[in-house]
Amino acid sequence: MEQLQEEAIGLLLSLVAIPSFSKEEDKTATCIQDYLLSKGLEANRYLNNVWALNRHFDPHKPVILLNSHHDTVKPNPQYNRDPFQPVIEDGRLYGLGSNDAGGPLVALIACFLNFFDKPSLPYNLVLAATAEEEISGLNGIEGLLKHETFLEATGVAARPQQVRFHHWSAIVGEPTQMQLAVAEKGLLVLDCVAHGKAGHAAREEGENAIYKAMQDIEWFRTHRFAKVSETLGSVKMNVTVIQTENKAHNVVPATCNFTVDIRVTDAYTHEEIIEAVRQNVFAEVKPRSMRMRATGIVNEHPLVKAGLAMGKKTYGSPTCSDKALMPFPALKCGPGDSARSHSADEYIFVEEVKQGIKEYIELIGRVFGEG
Repeated sequence: MEQLQEEAIGLLLSLVAIPSFSKEEDKTATCIQDYLLSKGLEANRYLNNVWALNRHFDPHKPVILLNSHHDTVKPNPQYNRDPFQPVIEDGRLYGLGSNDAGGPLVALIACFLNFFDKPSLPYNLVLAATAEEEISGLNGIEGLLKHETFLEATGVAARPQQVRFHHWSAIVGEPTQMQLAVAEKGLLVLDCVAHGKAGHAAREEGENAIYKAMQDIEWFRTHRFAKVSETLGSVKMNVTVIQTENKAHNVVPATCNFTVDIRVTDAYTHEEIIEAVRQNVFAEVKPRSMRMRATGIVNEHPLVKAGLAMGKKTYGSPTCSDKALMPFPALKCGPGDSARSHSADEYIFVEEVKQGIKEYIELIGRVFGEG
């Protein structure tokens, strides 16, 4: 255990030192792949996603995917430290991506290594260190789960389309203080255009599209959807961007564009939200993406039951992760604190990572009947 923990901290220090913005994760992918190869694993790679199977993988057994990401956002402008200079001070490991999601990633890798060689496991384990999570990109976990070589290696390709991933579940490594995020809000982004009529401002000509947009924006600000989710609470809507094409101060704008960020619960589908919006606003409404759906995993699932038996608590997470892109039940759980994600001078406690490794191993062990 101590060796697993120390090696995980060493890997985390290496990863923090390598810039890995979304779509630019090639060097951290190489770092992770080289580390796994050094441990005697067959480490596979698809684009900037690195994956491996336990040594005695049996395609007839159910699968637990251990997934976290190695891309990061760009550093917060308020950083006082070098974001790519990993430093351990007072038990804190500082650096961009240390908390989100380097700590969870290296802890899951250590957990995978702990079980890698063991024969006769009741489940297969698949490790996936993936890219583009921070932008919900097409070439991250979503791309890997469609990659033919991955599907063939895991036995998924041999199954009919409608039952692929039927016996899969996942642990998604994100900073949750090792509590159990059993539900997660989905994301729906709407691009809206309010239409008016151009005219000269001094002569009060035209129809001001900004004023029309303001009426719709007020609806987004004040509307409350009736149904409230038991785990995720209420649907939340925020107008986050507004602009016109005008360059001159004296022209009444003919169009006003604004963007709405909607955090959707399991009480509504994306389609139901869009229909409600279109019935209540004047603007033209176009959904940017329908991919990030609200998700949940039942308390009776073996992963959740194992966590509850360890004394952990369940909750609904307001933030999105790769869990939203998985066509099977997934539990979000990992060391670190979500409140530190994307913050200046990001850090994770070294002890959090070490404890996370122990608890991941115990969690999986309980699912395997070892606890």
